[in-house]
Amino acid sequence: MKKTYVTTMPNHIGAFLEASRCSAQLGVNITRVSYNKAVDSHTLFIDAEGTEEQLQKADEMLTAIGYLRAPTGERSVVLMEFRLPDVPGSVTDVLELINEYQFNISYISSQENGTDHQLFKMGLFVDDASRIAAFMENAQKLCQVRVIDYNPADNVYDNSIFYESFVSTLANAMDVDAHQREELLVNANLAMQTLDERGLSPYRTFDSISRFAALLAEGRGEAFQPRITRHAVTNDTTITVIEPPCGSNTIILQKGQDVLFIDSGYACYQPEMLPLLRKLLPDFDGMHKRILITHADVDHCGLLPLFDEVIASAKSAECLRLEWEGKDGFREQNALHKPYIRICKVLTGYGRVNPEKVVTPWADPGPMREALRQIGFFDFGELHFEVYEGKGGHLPGEIVLIDYEHHLAFTGDVYVNLKGMTAEQARYNQYAPILMTSVDTDPALCAQERSAVMQRLGAGSWKIFGAHGACREYSLKAE
Repeated sequence: MKKTYVTTMPNHIGAFLEASRCSAQLGVNITRVSYNKAVDSHTLFIDAEGTEEQLQKADEMLTAIGYLRAPTGERSVVLMEFRLPDVPGSVTDVLELINEYQFNISYISSQENGTDHQLFKMGLFVDDASRIAAFMENAQKLCQVRVIDYNPADNVYDNSIFYESFVSTLANAMDVDAHQREELLVNANLAMQTLDERGLSPYRTFDSISRFAALLAEGRGEAFQPRITRHAVTNDTTITVIEPPCGSNTIILQKGQDVLFIDSGYACYQPEMLPLLRKLLPDFDGMHKRILITHADVDHCGLLPLFDEVIASAKSAECLRLEWEGKDGFREQNALHKPYIRICKVLTGYGRVNPEKVVTPWADPGPMREALRQIGFFDFGELHFEVYEGKGGHLPGEIVLIDYEHHLAFTGDVYVNLKGMTAEQARYNQYAPILMTSVDTDPALCAQERSAVMQRLGAGSWKIFGAHGACREYSLKAE
């Protein structure tokens, strides 16, 4: 049994040794330790492995020596800028006011700028947000003051409450419950440690996660304005593409009353997507809902629990089954991707899909030598697709569908139209590569798969529907 402890390490010599002795005494194996004083001077992360009884005793011992954190209320750092006269003692009145309100100072920065004033920045540790307004009102009587953004990507703050403040900001942005905050905290730290060990800035991790969460939040409610395009294939068959600001496209194939969805975006947009789907398909609630997934990534499978039937490759079905059983899916089996995917699942409210709903029309091709292999066929009304499975450059189980008669290709994330993205989509897509170091499992192999897809398109005018960005119009002349 494994468990992650988020501990508050006392600031004295031999503090970690004391925790290590507890583990050794109980026979608990420590498998990971993460501590970065520049990020947070007291928070220590310990991954431990042992029996349930051993870990329970470890809880008791760590609590007894004051390592395990007690539950706390809402706490945050408010970064303020005070415009003070550049004279001796000008900051004293502000400090006295801070002391009167009993705010702790977690960060101070100021230097002369050649003018008659200094811009004095302070990070105030606040455990009661309601008191900030009163403090501001009194501070304005002393000098000009404003609240500015708290951006840990640009500065090193030596304080002991960074993680709590960081996670609280994420949780409030996306309505994350208290139980899931600990998971956010642990995986934010794991992402930081993973990148730090590769020589990449740990602060860039926190900044990217914050911006990622902000983009998710900005696209909700009335701000959810996906680009919607409709493409006539024949007199009876149409394709509708819904492009949200974040996450994969949702594609709807329709022939009369027969409807098939391809991919479904993030779960956090379900409140916005349902009214839209009911508007596009008035019988949405009553119909037998079928969806095909190009691969089992979290941003493609968010709405799967709404569907009666999920069509997937054998490997994608296996990934969904692992998740249903509480095990690591394919992305989480990759150490670089694991913390980001877990953060993404928490922030977006990802829900697992029952494997009994999953249908696998094609056999697992087994070990593959080529980048792309045909594994079977799939029909929808007048459309007749050849189905190809990639070797796993983006994610194992990825599939591409090609209809040679109507010159259509559905390429998932093997090929996406980067030039056809909206400004919002482009901003969203820049953060995953930072947090995962690459959105592809094997970037070189994925490039081979993209090339193989394009080589399989014959002469004529094609419509290529990737999972992100607009449909690409592509023409190939006959030789």
